[in-house]
Amino acid sequence: MFKQKRIGIMGTGKMAGVMADTVKKMKNVKCHGVASRSEERAQKFAGEFGIKVAYTSYEEMMLDDKIDLVYIATPHSEHYDNMKLCIENGKNVLCEKAFTANAKQAEEILALAAEKGVFVTEAMWVRYMPMLTTIKGILNSGIIGEPVMLTANLGYLVSGKRRLTEPALGGGALLDLGVYTLNFAAMMFGREIERMESSCVLTDTGVDASESITLMYRDGRMAVLNCTMNGLSDRRGVIYGPKGYIAIENINNFASVTVYDANYKAVRSVKAPKQITGYEYEVYSCMEAIEKGEKECWEMPHAETLRIMKQMDELRAQWGVVFPFEREDVDPKENVEVLTGEVEDTILDDTDIQA
Repeated sequence: MFKQKRIGIMGTGKMAGVMADTVKKMKNVKCHGVASRSEERAQKFAGEFGIKVAYTSYEEMMLDDKIDLVYIATPHSEHYDNMKLCIENGKNVLCEKAFTANAKQAEEILALAAEKGVFVTEAMWVRYMPMLTTIKGILNSGIIGEPVMLTANLGYLVSGKRRLTEPALGGGALLDLGVYTLNFAAMMFGREIERMESSCVLTDTGVDASESITLMYRDGRMAVLNCTMNGLSDRRGVIYGPKGYIAIENINNFASVTVYDANYKAVRSVKAPKQITGYEYEVYSCMEAIEKGEKECWEMPHAETLRIMKQMDELRAQWGVVFPFEREDVDPKENVEVLTGEVEDTILDDTDIQA
Protein backbone atom coordinates (compact mmCIF):
# COMPACT_ATOMS: atom_id res chain seq x y z
CA MET A 1 0.00 0.00 0.00
CA PHE A 2 1.23 3.47 -0.87
CA LYS A 3 1.92 6.23 1.64
CA GLN A 4 -0.69 8.89 2.47
CA LYS A 5 -1.61 10.86 -0.67
CA ARG A 6 -3.60 14.04 -1.26
CA ILE A 7 -5.97 14.82 -4.09
CA GLY A 8 -6.99 18.18 -5.49
CA ILE A 9 -10.27 18.34 -7.42
CA MET A 10 -10.71 20.66 -10.40
CA GLY A 11 -14.39 21.37 -11.01
CA THR A 12 -17.39 21.30 -8.68
CA GLY A 13 -20.03 19.37 -10.63
CA LYS A 14 -21.69 16.10 -9.62
CA MET A 15 -18.80 13.98 -10.85
CA ALA A 16 -16.42 15.95 -8.66
CA GLY A 17 -18.81 15.44 -5.75
CA VAL A 18 -18.84 11.69 -6.19
CA MET A 19 -15.04 11.67 -6.23
CA ALA A 20 -14.88 13.77 -3.06
CA ASP A 21 -17.34 11.47 -1.32
CA THR A 22 -15.44 8.41 -2.49
CA VAL A 23 -12.08 9.67 -1.26
CA LYS A 24 -13.56 10.35 2.18
CA LYS A 25 -14.14 6.59 2.53
CA MET A 26 -10.77 5.46 1.19
CA LYS A 27 -7.62 4.52 3.07
CA ASN A 28 -4.39 6.50 2.72
CA VAL A 29 -6.04 9.11 0.49
CA LYS A 30 -7.60 12.44 1.41
CA CYS A 31 -9.14 15.28 -0.55
CA HIS A 32 -6.94 18.29 0.24
CA GLY A 33 -8.48 21.01 -1.93
CA VAL A 34 -10.95 21.98 -4.63
CA ALA A 35 -10.74 24.60 -7.37
CA SER A 36 -13.45 26.20 -9.49
CA ARG A 37 -13.79 29.11 -11.88
CA SER A 38 -15.94 30.55 -9.11
CA GLU A 39 -14.48 31.04 -5.63
CA GLU A 40 -18.01 30.89 -4.24
CA ARG A 41 -18.65 27.47 -5.82
CA ALA A 42 -15.30 26.18 -4.54
CA GLN A 43 -16.08 27.30 -0.98
CA LYS A 44 -19.55 25.77 -1.09
CA PHE A 45 -18.15 22.47 -2.40
CA ALA A 46 -15.37 22.41 0.20
CA GLY A 47 -17.88 23.00 2.98
CA GLU A 48 -20.20 20.27 1.74
CA PHE A 49 -17.50 17.62 1.57
CA GLY A 50 -15.29 18.71 4.44
CA ILE A 51 -12.37 19.70 2.21
CA LYS A 52 -9.64 21.79 3.83
CA VAL A 53 -8.82 24.24 1.02
CA ALA A 54 -11.04 26.09 -1.45
CA TYR A 55 -8.82 27.74 -4.06
CA THR A 56 -9.80 31.02 -5.65
CA SER A 57 -8.72 29.78 -9.09
CA TYR A 58 -7.19 26.84 -10.92
CA GLU A 59 -3.91 28.73 -10.94
CA GLU A 60 -3.91 29.00 -7.14
CA MET A 61 -4.24 25.23 -6.88
CA MET A 62 -1.03 24.89 -8.89
CA LEU A 63 0.89 26.71 -6.15
CA ASP A 64 0.00 24.12 -3.52
CA ASP A 65 2.85 21.61 -3.23
CA LYS A 66 0.83 19.35 -0.93
CA ILE A 67 -1.22 17.92 -3.81
CA ASP A 68 -0.09 14.55 -5.18
CA LEU A 69 -2.78 14.20 -7.85
CA VAL A 70 -5.26 16.53 -9.55
CA TYR A 71 -8.58 15.00 -10.58
CA ILE A 72 -10.11 16.94 -13.49
CA ALA A 73 -13.91 16.87 -13.74
CA THR A 74 -14.64 19.71 -16.15
CA PRO A 75 -16.35 19.70 -19.61
CA HIS A 76 -14.54 18.02 -22.52
CA SER A 77 -13.70 21.36 -24.08
CA GLU A 78 -11.63 22.27 -21.02
CA HIS A 79 -9.65 19.06 -20.49
CA TYR A 80 -6.78 20.10 -22.76
CA ASP A 81 -6.17 23.46 -21.10
CA ASN A 82 -6.75 22.09 -17.60
CA MET A 83 -4.28 19.24 -18.08
CA LYS A 84 -1.74 21.51 -19.74
CA LEU A 85 -1.87 23.86 -16.76
CA CYS A 86 -1.35 20.98 -14.34
CA ILE A 87 1.46 19.33 -16.27
CA GLU A 88 3.36 22.58 -16.80
CA ASN A 89 3.24 23.03 -13.03
CA GLY A 90 4.41 19.49 -12.31
CA LYS A 91 1.03 18.22 -11.08
CA ASN A 92 0.07 14.59 -11.69
CA VAL A 93 -3.28 14.21 -13.46
CA LEU A 94 -6.31 11.92 -13.46
CA CYS A 95 -8.60 13.36 -16.15
CA GLU A 96 -12.17 12.31 -16.77
CA LYS A 97 -13.19 10.69 -20.03
CA ALA A 98 -13.15 11.55 -22.77
CA PHE A 99 -9.49 12.40 -22.21
CA THR A 100 -9.61 15.35 -24.62
CA ALA A 101 -11.92 16.60 -27.35
CA ASN A 102 -9.79 15.07 -30.13
CA ALA A 103 -6.65 13.05 -30.78
CA LYS A 104 -4.47 16.07 -31.63
CA GLN A 105 -5.06 17.48 -28.17
CA ALA A 106 -4.36 14.07 -26.61
CA GLU A 107 -1.07 13.73 -28.49
CA GLU A 108 0.06 17.16 -27.31
CA ILE A 109 -0.87 16.44 -23.69
CA LEU A 110 0.90 13.08 -23.65
CA ALA A 111 4.00 14.58 -25.28
CA LEU A 112 4.06 17.40 -22.73
CA ALA A 113 3.66 14.94 -19.85
CA ALA A 114 6.57 12.88 -21.18
CA GLU A 115 8.69 16.02 -21.53
CA LYS A 116 7.93 17.20 -18.00
CA GLY A 117 8.08 13.71 -16.46
CA VAL A 118 4.56 14.01 -15.06
CA PHE A 119 2.06 11.21 -14.46
CA VAL A 120 -1.20 11.47 -16.41
CA THR A 121 -4.04 9.03 -17.06
CA GLU A 122 -7.64 8.88 -18.24
CA ALA A 123 -10.39 8.14 -15.71
CA MET A 124 -12.07 5.44 -17.81
CA TRP A 125 -13.22 3.82 -14.58
CA VAL A 126 -14.34 0.45 -15.93
CA ARG A 127 -10.76 -0.21 -17.05
CA TYR A 128 -9.67 -0.20 -13.40
CA MET A 129 -12.46 -2.33 -11.93
CA PRO A 130 -11.57 -5.81 -10.62
CA MET A 131 -14.73 -7.12 -12.31
CA LEU A 132 -13.00 -6.59 -15.66
CA THR A 133 -10.42 -9.23 -14.74
CA THR A 134 -13.27 -11.63 -13.91
CA ILE A 135 -15.03 -11.00 -17.21
CA LYS A 136 -11.87 -11.41 -19.28
CA GLY A 137 -10.97 -14.55 -17.36
CA ILE A 138 -14.32 -16.12 -18.22
CA LEU A 139 -14.01 -15.04 -21.86
CA ASN A 140 -10.47 -16.43 -22.16
CA SER A 141 -11.44 -19.73 -20.50
CA GLY A 142 -13.01 -20.92 -23.74
CA ILE A 143 -16.35 -21.61 -22.11
CA ILE A 144 -18.24 -20.22 -25.15
CA GLY A 145 -15.61 -21.25 -27.65
CA GLU A 146 -13.76 -18.78 -29.86
CA PRO A 147 -15.82 -15.54 -29.73
CA VAL A 148 -17.11 -14.33 -33.08
CA MET A 149 -19.13 -11.22 -32.27
CA LEU A 150 -20.07 -8.80 -29.52
CA THR A 151 -22.75 -6.19 -29.07
CA ALA A 152 -22.81 -3.34 -26.56
CA ASN A 153 -25.19 -0.48 -25.96
CA LEU A 154 -25.51 2.51 -23.68
CA GLY A 155 -28.46 4.86 -23.69
CA TYR A 156 -29.77 7.47 -21.26
CA LEU A 157 -32.30 10.25 -21.50
CA VAL A 158 -29.77 13.06 -21.00
CA SER A 159 -30.44 15.21 -24.07
CA GLY A 160 -31.77 17.94 -21.78
CA LYS A 161 -28.31 18.55 -20.34
CA ARG A 162 -26.76 21.54 -22.06
CA ARG A 163 -23.24 20.15 -22.00
CA LEU A 164 -24.44 17.23 -24.13
CA THR A 165 -25.93 19.41 -26.86
CA GLU A 166 -23.52 22.37 -26.88
CA PRO A 167 -20.84 22.03 -29.61
CA ALA A 168 -18.59 24.61 -27.92
CA LEU A 169 -18.35 22.29 -24.90
CA GLY A 170 -17.51 19.18 -26.90
CA GLY A 171 -21.08 17.91 -26.74
CA GLY A 172 -22.62 14.81 -28.26
CA ALA A 173 -23.29 11.23 -27.21
CA LEU A 174 -19.97 9.87 -28.49
CA LEU A 175 -17.56 11.47 -26.01
CA ASP A 176 -19.86 10.70 -23.07
CA LEU A 177 -21.49 7.38 -23.93
CA GLY A 178 -19.97 5.99 -27.09
CA VAL A 179 -16.55 6.10 -25.48
CA TYR A 180 -17.73 3.35 -23.12
CA THR A 181 -18.88 1.08 -25.94
CA LEU A 182 -15.59 1.60 -27.81
CA ASN A 183 -13.62 0.80 -24.68
CA PHE A 184 -15.75 -2.28 -24.06
CA ALA A 185 -14.96 -3.59 -27.53
CA ALA A 186 -11.29 -2.80 -27.03
CA MET A 187 -11.15 -4.58 -23.68
CA MET A 188 -12.84 -7.70 -25.04
CA PHE A 189 -11.62 -7.94 -28.65
CA GLY A 190 -8.40 -5.91 -28.72
CA ARG A 191 -7.21 -3.39 -31.27
CA GLU A 192 -6.76 -5.26 -34.58
CA ILE A 193 -9.55 -3.39 -36.35
CA GLU A 194 -9.65 -3.57 -40.13
CA ARG A 195 -12.65 -1.37 -40.84
CA MET A 196 -15.10 0.86 -38.97
CA GLU A 197 -18.53 1.83 -40.29
CA SER A 198 -21.23 3.90 -38.62
CA SER A 199 -24.47 5.80 -38.89
CA CYS A 200 -25.60 8.75 -36.80
CA VAL A 201 -28.56 10.96 -35.93
CA LEU A 202 -27.63 14.57 -35.20
CA THR A 203 -29.20 17.07 -32.83
CA ASP A 204 -30.47 20.46 -33.98
CA THR A 205 -27.20 21.91 -32.70
CA GLY A 206 -25.15 19.64 -34.93
CA VAL A 207 -23.71 17.13 -32.48
CA ASP A 208 -24.40 13.39 -32.42
CA ALA A 209 -27.50 12.26 -30.52
CA SER A 210 -27.60 8.56 -31.45
CA GLU A 211 -25.17 6.33 -33.29
CA SER A 212 -24.52 2.78 -34.37
CA ILE A 213 -20.91 1.70 -34.87
CA THR A 214 -19.69 -1.53 -36.45
CA LEU A 215 -16.09 -2.65 -36.02
CA MET A 216 -14.68 -5.37 -38.28
CA TYR A 217 -11.56 -7.13 -36.98
CA ARG A 218 -8.78 -8.68 -39.05
CA ASP A 219 -9.59 -12.16 -37.75
CA GLY A 220 -13.23 -11.91 -38.85
CA ARG A 221 -14.79 -10.93 -35.52
CA MET A 222 -17.31 -8.10 -35.37
CA ALA A 223 -18.45 -5.62 -32.72
CA VAL A 224 -21.76 -3.74 -33.03
CA LEU A 225 -22.00 -0.76 -30.70
CA ASN A 226 -24.99 1.51 -30.12
CA CYS A 227 -25.49 4.57 -27.95
CA THR A 228 -27.98 7.40 -27.57
CA MET A 229 -28.71 10.34 -25.34
CA ASN A 230 -32.37 10.33 -26.36
CA GLY A 231 -33.57 7.23 -24.53
CA LEU A 232 -32.85 4.39 -22.14
CA SER A 233 -31.14 1.14 -23.09
CA ASP A 234 -30.42 -2.06 -21.16
CA ARG A 235 -26.68 -1.13 -21.05
CA ARG A 236 -25.76 -4.72 -21.85
CA GLY A 237 -22.65 -6.11 -23.45
CA VAL A 238 -22.97 -9.58 -24.99
CA ILE A 239 -20.16 -11.73 -26.41
CA TYR A 240 -21.20 -14.54 -28.74
CA GLY A 241 -19.44 -17.84 -29.46
CA PRO A 242 -20.27 -21.25 -30.98
CA LYS A 243 -20.81 -22.83 -27.54
CA GLY A 244 -22.88 -20.08 -25.97
CA TYR A 245 -22.69 -16.43 -25.02
CA ILE A 246 -21.61 -14.17 -22.16
CA ALA A 247 -23.89 -11.34 -20.97
CA ILE A 248 -22.43 -8.44 -19.00
CA GLU A 249 -24.91 -6.25 -17.17
CA ASN A 250 -24.08 -2.54 -17.36
CA ILE A 251 -20.96 -1.89 -19.43
CA ASN A 252 -20.81 1.51 -17.72
CA ASN A 253 -20.31 0.01 -14.24
CA PHE A 254 -20.10 -3.78 -14.37
CA ALA A 255 -22.85 -5.30 -12.21
CA SER A 256 -22.68 -8.97 -13.15
CA VAL A 257 -21.60 -11.46 -15.79
CA THR A 258 -23.64 -14.51 -16.80
CA VAL A 259 -22.64 -17.36 -19.10
CA TYR A 260 -25.27 -19.12 -21.21
CA ASP A 261 -24.70 -22.44 -22.96
CA ALA A 262 -25.81 -23.52 -26.43
CA ASN A 263 -29.27 -24.28 -25.05
CA TYR A 264 -29.64 -20.72 -23.70
CA LYS A 265 -29.35 -22.00 -20.14
CA ALA A 266 -27.43 -19.93 -17.57
CA VAL A 267 -24.50 -22.07 -16.41
CA ARG A 268 -22.44 -19.54 -14.48
CA SER A 269 -23.07 -16.14 -12.92
CA VAL A 270 -20.81 -13.77 -11.01
CA LYS A 271 -21.83 -10.51 -9.34
CA ALA A 272 -19.49 -7.56 -8.99
CA PRO A 273 -17.88 -7.13 -5.56
CA LYS A 274 -19.15 -4.40 -3.25
CA GLN A 275 -17.55 -1.03 -3.89
CA ILE A 276 -17.61 2.48 -2.52
CA THR A 277 -18.69 4.02 -5.83
CA GLY A 278 -16.30 2.40 -8.31
CA TYR A 279 -14.14 5.53 -8.46
CA GLU A 280 -11.82 4.16 -5.80
CA TYR A 281 -10.17 1.70 -8.17
CA GLU A 282 -8.81 4.35 -10.52
CA VAL A 283 -7.60 6.44 -7.57
CA TYR A 284 -5.77 3.51 -5.98
CA SER A 285 -4.19 2.65 -9.33
CA CYS A 286 -2.98 6.23 -9.79
CA MET A 287 -1.50 6.44 -6.31
CA GLU A 288 0.30 3.12 -6.65
CA ALA A 289 1.74 4.18 -10.01
CA ILE A 290 2.86 7.54 -8.59
CA GLU A 291 4.44 5.77 -5.61
CA LYS A 292 6.46 3.61 -8.03
CA GLY A 293 7.49 6.56 -10.16
CA GLU A 294 5.47 5.40 -13.17
CA LYS A 295 3.97 7.90 -15.62
CA GLU A 296 0.85 5.99 -16.66
CA CYS A 297 -1.50 3.31 -15.34
CA TRP A 298 -1.19 -0.14 -16.85
CA GLU A 299 -4.99 -0.47 -16.81
CA MET A 300 -5.41 2.55 -19.13
CA PRO A 301 -2.12 3.01 -21.01
CA HIS A 302 -1.51 6.15 -23.00
CA ALA A 303 -1.48 4.17 -26.26
CA GLU A 304 -5.05 2.99 -25.63
CA THR A 305 -6.28 6.47 -24.70
CA LEU A 306 -4.83 7.84 -27.93
CA ARG A 307 -6.17 4.96 -30.04
CA ILE A 308 -9.72 5.45 -28.76
CA MET A 309 -9.45 9.21 -29.33
CA LYS A 310 -8.43 8.56 -32.95
CA GLN A 311 -11.41 6.24 -33.37
CA MET A 312 -13.75 8.96 -32.13
CA ASP A 313 -12.13 11.51 -34.46
CA GLU A 314 -12.73 9.16 -37.39
CA LEU A 315 -16.35 8.65 -36.37
CA ARG A 316 -17.02 12.36 -36.03
CA ALA A 317 -15.44 12.86 -39.47
CA GLN A 318 -17.88 10.30 -40.90
CA TRP A 319 -20.77 12.26 -39.37
CA GLY A 320 -19.48 15.74 -40.14
CA VAL A 321 -19.40 16.72 -36.47
CA VAL A 322 -16.80 19.44 -35.87
CA PHE A 323 -16.50 21.41 -32.64
CA PRO A 324 -16.19 25.21 -33.01
CA PHE A 325 -12.79 25.28 -31.30
CA GLU A 326 -11.48 22.84 -33.93
CA ARG A 327 -12.13 25.30 -36.75
CA GLU A 328 -9.29 27.59 -37.76
CA ASP A 329 -11.63 30.51 -38.43
CA VAL A 330 -13.12 30.47 -34.92
CA ASP A 331 -11.59 31.81 -31.72
CA PRO A 332 -11.14 28.61 -29.63
CA LYS A 333 -12.12 30.48 -26.45
CA GLU A 334 -15.20 32.22 -27.84
CA ASN A 335 -18.14 31.67 -25.46
CA VAL A 336 -16.47 28.64 -23.87
CA GLU A 337 -15.58 30.27 -20.55
CA VAL A 338 -19.11 31.60 -20.12
CA LEU A 339 -20.68 28.28 -21.08
CA THR A 340 -18.34 26.33 -18.83
CA GLY A 341 -19.26 28.46 -15.86
CA GLU A 342 -22.95 28.01 -16.58
CA VAL A 343 -22.81 24.21 -16.71
CA GLU A 344 -20.09 23.44 -14.18
CA ASP A 345 -22.55 22.57 -11.43
CA THR A 346 -24.72 20.43 -13.71
CA ILE A 347 -22.01 18.59 -15.60
CA LEU A 348 -23.02 15.09 -16.69
CA ASP A 349 -21.78 12.58 -14.21
CA ASP A 350 -21.30 8.83 -14.38
CA THR A 351 -23.58 8.65 -11.34
CA ASP A 352 -26.32 10.26 -13.43
CA ILE A 353 -26.07 7.45 -15.95
CA GLN A 354 -24.94 4.36 -14.10
CA ALA A 355 -27.84 3.61 -11.78
